[in-house]
Amino acid sequence: MPLGRQREWGRAVRTDDGLYERLTLEAFQSGLSWLTILRKRPAFRTAFAGFAIDTVARFGPDDEARLLADPGIVRNRAKIDAAIANARAAAGLPDGLAALLWSFAPPPRARRPVSFAEVPAATAESKAMAKELKRRGFRFVGPTTAYAMMQATGMVDDHLAGCFVAAA
Repeated sequence: MPLGRQREWGRAVRTDDGLYERLTLEAFQSGLSWLTILRKRPAFRTAFAGFAIDTVARFGPDDEARLLADPGIVRNRAKIDAAIANARAAAGLPDGLAALLWSFAPPPRARRPVSFAEVPAATAESKAMAKELKRRGFRFVGPTTAYAMMQATGMVDDHLAGCFVAAA
């Protein structure tokens, strides 16, 4: 696994800002390699104020222009606009982003998958999550992106049966 994924992929993230970061990075990763995003992660953290929801929610046109000119991140206007819109949507959630996202976590699997063929790209829960997020004004949050975020943040455990994490 590249870079920080060994230490954190699939481990529970329960803070609003931590989940906002993962959701944002999953959206930026769409169509790109994870290695690209992970290598740019420090620059993303700087560009997006440490993924502090309240700060990013206040970003305006000057911040958008700054982000579009930042060679350290993926300069995709639609994804940048979505990241800002998602911070605004998250800031408006009465119980916070973590409460909303974790409400879609399914019960634990009876057993770990044996191969990647057993790991879905989307589930009923990720489809419901994506639908609810879109209803609340989030963008770039389809069922596959939602499921990838669920995997990355420990909402689902897709570590394979032989993975060292299974023994930990």
